[in-house]
Amino acid sequence: MSFATQSAVSLLGDLASRKVSAEELMSWTLERIASVNPALNAIVALREAEVLMAEARAKDAGPVTGPLHGLPIPVKDLVNVKGMPSTQGSPIYADFVPETDDMLAADMRAAGAILIGKTNVPEFGLGSHTFNPVYGATGNPYDPSVTCGGSSGGAAVALATGMTALADGSDMMGSLRNPAGWCNVYGFRPSWGRVLGEPIGDNFLHQLSTLGPMGRSPADIAVLLDVLSHPDPRQPHGIVCQPAAPLEAADLTGMRIGWLGDWGGAYPFEPGILSLCEDGLEVMRSLGAQVEEVAAPFPSEQIWDSWTTLRSWQVSAGLALLQDQKAQLKDSAMWELERGLAMSAQEVHKASVQRSDWFKSAAQLFEEYDAMVLPTAQVWPFATSKPWPTEIAGQHMDTYHRWMEAVVPVSLLGLPSLAMPVGFGEAGLPMGMQLFGPRGSDVKILAMGEAYHRATEWPQKYPAAGE
Repeated sequence: MSFATQSAVSLLGDLASRKVSAEELMSWTLERIASVNPALNAIVALREAEVLMAEARAKDAGPVTGPLHGLPIPVKDLVNVKGMPSTQGSPIYADFVPETDDMLAADMRAAGAILIGKTNVPEFGLGSHTFNPVYGATGNPYDPSVTCGGSSGGAAVALATGMTALADGSDMMGSLRNPAGWCNVYGFRPSWGRVLGEPIGDNFLHQLSTLGPMGRSPADIAVLLDVLSHPDPRQPHGIVCQPAAPLEAADLTGMRIGWLGDWGGAYPFEPGILSLCEDGLEVMRSLGAQVEEVAAPFPSEQIWDSWTTLRSWQVSAGLALLQDQKAQLKDSAMWELERGLAMSAQEVHKASVQRSDWFKSAAQLFEEYDAMVLPTAQVWPFATSKPWPTEIAGQHMDTYHRWMEAVVPVSLLGLPSLAMPVGFGEAGLPMGMQLFGPRGSDVKILAMGEAYHRATEWPQKYPAAGE
């Protein structure tokens, strides 16, 4: 088996036992990146080969340093990494090189990983299409002329093409799940509070975005999830959950899974997406699960109104310091900034009440079902030259992100959600579905996904970039 398709669990075992040296893996990784990345532009700000090889040799000469010992990993370019350009895809930060690591980067270093560079993102992570004025666009590994999604697009492409065995991502509005589905890999949005961000600014009010792991199997994801999961006494909402690794596949016999489809007709979809997800659900039926169609459990417009208010409120808080540089912000960033700054406290309160009402309705769902399923996207990957889809199946999209509405029910409540591959459409492009459950059910959702993965192995059967 090539390193390009070998599981992270297997590869890390080989590194820990010295069956594979960190030097050997680093040399192969750099060759792989040189071969594959120029056509796709997934990994950016790659560090010098001589420096990386020296770090790998140092790993081989010393003790095993943690669960990620010797593994080359690029870091998403929304994360500050000491000594690496950390641009967020914005010209404003094009020359910014941090002097310290963000907590995620520090956690991966402490676990033994070798941080090799960055994975590309949309500017400020806004919009599920990875392009920016600093590094340009990242192409889909199954067709470089179309998008890979985002904001964790570079990470998904690096995984799909075997340039890395694990990757970090982040997810506010599907930023892990959408690119995973479009690149035939897995992405996991953990329960909100399990993987913490930086203890900077407000740590009480904003509960939308989270960091999370990506991989070519749920068992691989579990390894990185444990590395990133730990409490921080400086932050009020952190939760302590059971370890995920080593992950065993769940027995799906008798488990009940609810299929939400197009949310009772509220969400338009391009042809072929829902049927592919239904094929994926048939796999889960074959493993013993009971899969049932579920009527829309809550008004979609209330979820959307709550989401767009709370999202603009949070995003504008992050962008407020850049008001004097508005000319350098893209349209979507300006839209979020202006909406957020114009909001009243009562508008935010109303949105929070709507979120609370949806949370109560979802809790009732999970009294009946072990997990729920929605697609990871409403459209197929579109041309990289297109900023965002303006209509779906003849229905006009009234914002730059309305076309991603199917991920919002999960995001609004901070639920654990696993994006799983479901196959390929007529144009040969991948699609995924998201399996999600109540807060705190992270390991259960991953274990259900691992049972599905062992029955399908989509990333291994159809790897990208000519493996």
